[in-house]
This record gives sequence, C-alpha cells and structure tokens, in this order.
Amino acid sequence: MIARLQALSAEARATFWRSLQTLNATRVVIALVLLVYLSFDSRGLRASGQYLYLQICLLYLGLSIGFALSAVYVQRRFVLQLLSQIACDLTIISLLYLAGGGMRSGLAILYLFPLAGLAILTPLTLSLFCASLVALFLLGDTTWQIFLTDSDRDVMQAGLYGAAFLAAVLVVNRMAAKLIGQEELAIQRGVEINVQQAVNRLVMANIGDGILVVDAEGQVFAGNPAAQQMLGLVGPELKFKLSAAVALAPLAQAYQAWREDAARATVFLTIKPFNDAALEGMTAAWSARRDLAAHLKVRFAAADTHELGAQRSVIFLQDVTGIENQAQQLKLASMGRLTASIAHEVRNPLSAIGHANALLAEDLTDPVHQRLLKIVGDNVTRVNRMVEDILQLSRKAQAHSEPLALDVFLAELRAEFIETHSLAPDILGLTVASGTQVRFDALHLREVILNLLNNAVRYASGGPSSIRLDVVSDTAQRLERLELHVQDDGPGISPEVRAHLFEPFYTTSSKGTGLGLYLARELCLNNEARLDYEYRFDNKDSADGSPALSGRFVITFASPGQKQGKAA
Repeated sequence: MIARLQALSAEARATFWRSLQTLNATRVVIALVLLVYLSFDSRGLRASGQYLYLQICLLYLGLSIGFALSAVYVQRRFVLQLLSQIACDLTIISLLYLAGGGMRSGLAILYLFPLAGLAILTPLTLSLFCASLVALFLLGDTTWQIFLTDSDRDVMQAGLYGAAFLAAVLVVNRMAAKLIGQEELAIQRGVEINVQQAVNRLVMANIGDGILVVDAEGQVFAGNPAAQQMLGLVGPELKFKLSAAVALAPLAQAYQAWREDAARATVFLTIKPFNDAALEGMTAAWSARRDLAAHLKVRFAAADTHELGAQRSVIFLQDVTGIENQAQQLKLASMGRLTASIAHEVRNPLSAIGHANALLAEDLTDPVHQRLLKIVGDNVTRVNRMVEDILQLSRKAQAHSEPLALDVFLAELRAEFIETHSLAPDILGLTVASGTQVRFDALHLREVILNLLNNAVRYASGGPSSIRLDVVSDTAQRLERLELHVQDDGPGISPEVRAHLFEPFYTTSSKGTGLGLYLARELCLNNEARLDYEYRFDNKDSADGSPALSGRFVITFASPGQKQGKAA
C-alpha cells in the first residue's frame, strides 16, 4: 500500500489526505449523534450499564476530534493514521454493539462507515480482510448468544449483515479505484496540456512569423510578439477588432474576402504607418510605429473548432520586406558587376572624346561652337565621374585602422573646403573637442564628408553657420561612441525621398549620378561605422508657430575599444 501511494502524483496524494479529512469529519458527526441519541432516552440514562454508553461515546468523540486535527496538521504516515483510526472505529462500535445487546441493538449498521472508508482508501485485500473480521465477529457474537439464550433467530440476520458488508466493500473499492485512476489520468493529461501550452507560448514568442487568432467577426483573441511588431502595435495583449483600426483595413478586407471565398487564402498586403485615427477603438496604452510601412504575406487558415461551439481562424503574417531587400541586393550586386565591366570599357573611349573635344576647343572660336563644345565637355566630365564612382565601388578597398585625430582632420578639411568653393569663412561652423580620435581611414572619411558638404552647400541659405559639423558623444549599451553631425539650415528631406536616399543611382538632381550617398555609406561600413539620416525639430519656430522639422546626416564611428558590426 505504501508503494502504491508513493507511485501516485502529488495531486493524487493530496486527494487521499482530503478524503481522510472528510472521513474524520464524518466520524465526529457520528460520535455526536451517538452521544446524544444513544446515551439518553425518555427515562434519562439507560438502566443497563448506567454510564457505560456515555463514557464510550465521550471517548469516541475525543478520539475523533484528535484524529481530525492530526489529519489536518500532521500530514505524515498516511497508512499509520488510517489504520489506527479504522481500528479505533471497529473497537468502539464493537463495544457499543456488545453493550447494547448484540444484534438486537441495531448498531451493526455502524460498521458500514469505517468499512466504506477503508474500501475507498486502501487496497481491496485489506478492505475485504477487515470486512471478514466484522462478519466473523457478528457471527461469533450471535453464536455465543445462542448458547446463552438458546435462540437462533439472530443467526440469519448476522449472516446477511456480513454478506452485505463484504459486497459493499467490494463495490465501493472498485468504484473508488476507478475514480482514482480517472483522477490520476486527468492530472497527467493536465500536466501534459500545461507543458504543451508552455511549448506553444515559447514557439509563438520566438517564431519569426506573426500569428493572430480571430473569430468570424474579425475579433482578435491572441497574437505573438512578431505580429505586434509587423502591425506596429505595442500593448499588454492583442484584444481588438481588425476593423477598429483604419491602418488595418486592408487586412480586415482580405479576411472577410477569404471568409466569403476560401480560395483567397494567401494575399500580399502593405500595412502603412498608423495615424491617430487608426488607434480609434483601441486601449489608450497602445502606441504605433510611424516610421515605415510593412510588406506582408498573409495566409488564412480555419481552426477545427466547430464541435466546441466556437469559430476560430488563424492569420499567419510573414514580413517579406527582408526578402525583397535581399532580392534587391542580389539584383544590385549583379548590376554592379555588369556596370563595373561596362565602365571599365567606357573609360578609354570617354578619354578619347574628352581629348578630341579639348583639341577642337583650341581651333573653333565661334561662340556657337564654343557653347556646343562646353556641353560636350560637361557631359564627358559627368560620365567620367560616374565611371570613377562605379569603379571605386568595385575595388573593395581595405580601410586603415590607425587612430585619426578628428579635430585636426576636420579643421584642415574645413579650411580647404571653404577655399575651394570660395565660401565665406563663417558659413561652415565646426564643433569638436580637442584630442578627439577615431578609427577611420583618412582618405575615406575625407570623401564621405566632402560628399555630404557638397550636398549641404546646394541647399543651405549661405548665412553664418548655415552649415555645421558637430562632433558629439553618444552613450549606447554602455559603450561611448562618437557621432559626427553634418547639417544645414535648408529644408529637410521628405520621407518619400528618405526611403530611397542611400539606394544606388537614385538622385533628385538632374546633374547628379545617384552614387554619392551610396558610396559614402559603403565607405562608412568598410570602416565599421554607420551613416544615416535622422529627423529633428529645430529650436526656431516655423511660419505656423510649430517647431520646424529638419534633418541631418549622422556618422556613428566605431567604438575605440570594441569593433562595431557592419550594419545595413
């Protein structure tokens, strides 16, 4: 029996203790009933054995209370507690049975209480053994009464009681064993379900694809963090309706279209950035990302929940932006190799054209001819610059990692740039701490900054400090990094242009090649730095009284003590 209890789970053993406590509570009630109804009658105390009933009942009540407290506060040695309690029950009931006159007292029915409890909490063999002892006791007492009174009318009744006790123990024990087995199976299934749910939560939290669980009306019941990121939602949980957000209208429409036609199970959608109206109907604690749109591959699937009385569907979201970017990078790489080959072949004919144009310019003095020759020269220069940029992209030059004195380097570059472009001395402001050093190839950094300054001169107002170079310190992830801000007082770049700013061959100028910023970013990556464009609010107010939105280019240098991974 001890091995049987040890084989059970902790929940099943706790059930056994609760059953024992219920048995103890029933024992206390029976002891009180015996004390009230068997110790007194209409004539007061029973004449036969005047105080015997009272003493036995009081003893039984005290023992019952002690057993009840022990089962609650001393939950050890279950078998010992149970057997000692059953032995006490059988002994007390037997004493009352004998004192009451045997079978005629009607107290034999009290044996059913301890035998039923024994059948529930112990194996069948022990239960039948105790029931057999009770049956033999009843038959023995009845046989003894035959010798004393010479009457055998109680023998049949004693035999029936014994048979009834054995049958009751057998039935109750089998029913209890079946219930215990079912409870153990339910506990095991519950543990398996909890483990499966924990695994499901782990998978949903770490899977790259977004998952939404919705009903037939588009009410979202659950979702994983990837779905929140793709839809731009931030909140404690996903509990909203797809039609509640204007920005999610394409997703809601695609879901309803799939509900009407199951063939539309896969669609491609673009979820645009949220605006204030898009958050209507959602909790105020939610916020939305507003920087870029998400290109999603959406797949709908119906869950088999009709038998459970609920309709649930699962929406799988896959962000294809990264895949599109990879395809674009492969396309650009192939195109880059092709254009590099073409550019190499174009250089020689281009040099010949430029040389012939210069010779013609010496002989042709007519203004019309001079104007045409200038047009040819300008276009030769432009094409030659494009060829140089393309060839520089294909060289994969290695950067030098020697420390560069940034303050001296920027001061010399500022003076040279002002002199070359014939600018006013105060047009280009510079802020840098003395002794500042970075790891960056000097020739590469020179080309990057000159490219950014040339763009700034084109859009700046030309006033004092209309163009600025500011070196600031930025602390991120416990690493102190330096940033170089290149900014001007001209209008900021629009979000539409910002999305394609660093793409090759993208330009908004008729005289540009579209390779300057792309080359600048590649050179920064080659030196383990980052080049990006960020928006900011100026301190001055715009015409309508609100802070003016402008932007600046930011070069984030690699940390001197730790290399910074190349970022896309």
